[in-house]
Amino acid sequence: MTDSRGSKASPGRKAGGPVARFADPPREFSLVPFWFWNDEITGEGILRQIADFEAHGVFGFVLHPRVGLPRSIGWMSERMLGFMRVAVEEAARRGMQVIFYDEGMYPSGSSCGQVVAENPAFACRGLVCRELAEGERAPELPAGHNLVAVVRRAGGGRLAVIDRPVGSVIRGLHFADPDPPRHPGPDRPGNPGSPRPDPPEDEPLAADLLNPDAIDCFIRLVYQKLYDAFRPHVGKTVTAFFTDEPSLLGRDPKVRGAVPGTTDILGHVNRLLGYDFTPHLAALWFDDEPEAALRRAEYERAVRLRLEETYYARLSAWCAAHGVALTGHPHSEDEIGLLRQFHWPGQDLVWRYVTPGSPGALEGRVSTMAKCSSSAALHLGRRRNLNEFCGAYGHGLTFEEMKWLADWCLVRGVDLLVPHAFYYSVRGPRMDERPPDVGPNSPWWGRFRPFADYCRRLSWLNAEGRQVCGVAVLGLSDWLPWRAARALFESQLDFNYLEARHLWQDAEVGAEGIRLAGMCYRALVLDGLPALPAEAEPALAALRSAGRLVTFDPGRREPFLAEVERLAGRDLALEPANAGIRFRHVIHAGAHFYLLHNETDRPFHGRLWPSAAAPGRQALRLDPWTGRACGIDLDEPLGLGGYETAVLGVGPV
Repeated sequence: MTDSRGSKASPGRKAGGPVARFADPPREFSLVPFWFWNDEITGEGILRQIADFEAHGVFGFVLHPRVGLPRSIGWMSERMLGFMRVAVEEAARRGMQVIFYDEGMYPSGSSCGQVVAENPAFACRGLVCRELAEGERAPELPAGHNLVAVVRRAGGGRLAVIDRPVGSVIRGLHFADPDPPRHPGPDRPGNPGSPRPDPPEDEPLAADLLNPDAIDCFIRLVYQKLYDAFRPHVGKTVTAFFTDEPSLLGRDPKVRGAVPGTTDILGHVNRLLGYDFTPHLAALWFDDEPEAALRRAEYERAVRLRLEETYYARLSAWCAAHGVALTGHPHSEDEIGLLRQFHWPGQDLVWRYVTPGSPGALEGRVSTMAKCSSSAALHLGRRRNLNEFCGAYGHGLTFEEMKWLADWCLVRGVDLLVPHAFYYSVRGPRMDERPPDVGPNSPWWGRFRPFADYCRRLSWLNAEGRQVCGVAVLGLSDWLPWRAARALFESQLDFNYLEARHLWQDAEVGAEGIRLAGMCYRALVLDGLPALPAEAEPALAALRSAGRLVTFDPGRREPFLAEVERLAGRDLALEPANAGIRFRHVIHAGAHFYLLHNETDRPFHGRLWPSAAAPGRQALRLDPWTGRACGIDLDEPLGLGGYETAVLGVGPV
């Protein structure tokens, strides 16, 4: 028996072993798309679409109320909960999973304006400044405005720093016009990715995410209400709650120059930074203040740490107490610190920032997101990590691009893919709302089942496998470097991001390197790192003394790579060298598997030298599209077509 490449097929494997499980992994590793409920919903329509998902290999969904719903199906209304019940019970009957989206559109945290409607004091707040005239005392302020401090500018003059409501909003569930027409442009042939204008929609008021009382209100209005309505299914069919990029200032604040803040925020900033930030407040608005960039970054980091306390930690604790996972993603792509509050850390690949051949695939903060979530999950002992992908990629998105985006995430360790999105309806302007539909209303739906199976196999490979990796790249809670990461990717030296807090909280640091969550990192890479907290210095000093710190210098790329390889070894070598090949090495029940992805359109043909290869260099090549395994000889050249992905089983497979 031969596969499509003419290779001799391997003999039958022991039932239940990793090769057999790769061919048909459990349903829990399915794609779990956003399912936009964006029009008049019916029970029959829900049942029909769920059956269609299952027939196409999609065994779960994120239930996501979306703009376009009629006003008769309001957020958290009895009618909405009734339709949710139809979907959840049908998913339970079919053995599918459901993730509840926690907001009436986005960003999360406001319960579609209900938090502020319950208590106007819970509206989003921020800090603003006002320059005071010579001799002017602290200004008189209207109700709801609070004086934080009066500070002196470095160049003279005084500022009043004021905490006040900023009037920001979130996106709403309902069009302002109940049946708006589809706008005719500018999405047209020759410019297929450009967006059409959004029809006017409701704009519910955003809540103050730094106010713990406001977040307790949000939890009660959404999380507790859903739990009470679906208690028998939570932790079973309902596997997680999804929180979506909570934003400190919401959308479109009406106050110019506002920075994130709330009542009493300065006391928390001082506590989190370990010094009094009051003399540096002017740096939040004026670049000519001493160390303005540094002080601004420190303030932003402290505010995000406070957000972790007030928002993420509260949601995480509630979910843990109710037997369900918290998942979703933060507002920025490299906020690895906030991911420690997620039971399934996640990120979000949108707006064509990453595409085949684009700089964004390897450069800039967006390029860090997949390694961000997979590294966080590994180091925190989480079982899954996700990536929401394809959102707002435009009607020009192709099936080939979608598959490449999935591979881009998977080879970086993502194991739960959330396609954005499957639309309940594409009537009128719904078709253009952060397009495209990548599911039932797409031109490739008829061939979706093999892709869904492909993603399920590779997600299982990542989720159930134990990664082999000896290199860590150091980052901060809200900052991850990408220059060294690019050099490592292009040289097939795999790595994980290490948030600095691990160095003094739970990692073991010694002469061999860093031990954390079952990993041993024999090289720690520093790349343009901003000022580190003092708590990290003892661990860094020990690593420096052991010779295990490697600093990336863009002008000395080759010596840098040689030093990393000397310390950590080389797990995979290519002959000839190829900067476009990415890989991930995982172990399943003692068997070694190498996930290979050619990130470019240029075919590779050459020899591979996996470090785990058994004597005699016999191996298996596993096809993610079919699940079939075929014997190969690693002493013979291996072909990997442009954008192709393959899995090698080496050693005692």
